[in-house]
Amino acid sequence: MDTTTAKALVDEKIASRESDIVDLLRKLVAAKSVTGNENCGQQVMLDVFDQLDLTVETWEPSIDVLENHPGFFRTSSYEEHGYEGRENAVATVPGTGDGPTLALSGHIDVVPADPESAWESDPWTLRRDGDRVYGRGTSDMKGGLAAMILAVDVLAEEGIELAGDLYVQSTIEEEAGGVGGLLSVLERGYVPDAAIVPEPFGLPNVGIASAGVMFFDVTVPGKKAHAAWGHQGVSAFDKASHVAAALNELNEQRQATIDFPPAYGADPSLEGHVTNINIGVVEGGDWPASVPAEVRMKGRVGWPPGESRAEVRETIEATIDEGAAEDEWLAEHPPTVEWTGWNAAPHEVNRDAEIVDIVTQNAESVTGETGAFVGGNAALDERFYQRYYDVPVVTAGPYGPNLHGVDEYTTVTSLLETARTLAASAIDYCGIAA
Repeated sequence: MDTTTAKALVDEKIASRESDIVDLLRKLVAAKSVTGNENCGQQVMLDVFDQLDLTVETWEPSIDVLENHPGFFRTSSYEEHGYEGRENAVATVPGTGDGPTLALSGHIDVVPADPESAWESDPWTLRRDGDRVYGRGTSDMKGGLAAMILAVDVLAEEGIELAGDLYVQSTIEEEAGGVGGLLSVLERGYVPDAAIVPEPFGLPNVGIASAGVMFFDVTVPGKKAHAAWGHQGVSAFDKASHVAAALNELNEQRQATIDFPPAYGADPSLEGHVTNINIGVVEGGDWPASVPAEVRMKGRVGWPPGESRAEVRETIEATIDEGAAEDEWLAEHPPTVEWTGWNAAPHEVNRDAEIVDIVTQNAESVTGETGAFVGGNAALDERFYQRYYDVPVVTAGPYGPNLHGVDEYTTVTSLLETARTLAASAIDYCGIAA
């Protein structure tokens, strides 16, 4: 069988399997696999792998194995839940020739659905309305996982044997940074020649980049006093406002000077906002009648490819130091900065990579539309492939306009288009066994 015939066969078959992909997605959504408690969702995937008669390996991540890796940090989900009982799963579809190896990779964890009362229907029960399917994880990214499975199933059903191995990966804790998930998979030895991750970037758009993301705490000191003698104290809230103003000014400067067109390729509103510094939590004070002695601000900085983590840390710390130097109290009692939680570097894939061309052509052929190269405004697991293992990787998945939001949804059409694109790309990249 030649490549053209094989692609035509799987394309037609996938298009006829609408009910199957919806049924699988229904099971996946019903599994409340919120980050830290992924096992229920992983069991659904294991059941499917078993039905497909695939060889599967599962394991719990190990801090001892990962902690010396340059991409490692202790994720919030590890700190809260550890890794016991949280398994990754990789199924292997063995190739019958010497073709290149391809990974189809997705994460089983989802963010909480709070407030559930704001949803039009139960977020853990798939609801279909015309072409739309609603539920937590429908787009991010259980829809992509379902598309991966359908693509693999149809390849087998049509008797299409690939020349290269195909890894089908279901990983944990992507929403917390992916260290125990995809990084653990790669350290386990499942390093392909190329990879596709069907995150909801909206075919025919193809993702070729991700943002760097780091979290930081700024602790600002004051001097406690009774409010009636407040003039004898120093409000840490007031001083924290001074530091926040300096960070806001830095944010405006960076947004005016840093540009990365793929970050707004699919969302023009992001132009001028491809980098951001956000103070998301402010904690301090212990009594309404006391001048607060300390305030802690918890922030996030995100940025597109072009700067290293060290450069961004240096910029933020220098801004805080310079702002403190302008204030008499802070000059003598400087704030402290601690980098905590997320510590992800950005990545960008060479657009001339073979997998980029293959997926782009298939996505545009399947959808009948012209896409764009996108990415660089959010952190993704894809960075592990490209930055640390030199594996070219693209993001190519279904429609997902309000992932993480209330009434998250995708469309059945885009799920089927994703499955068709994945199957065709596997044929093109791995080749067909002689």
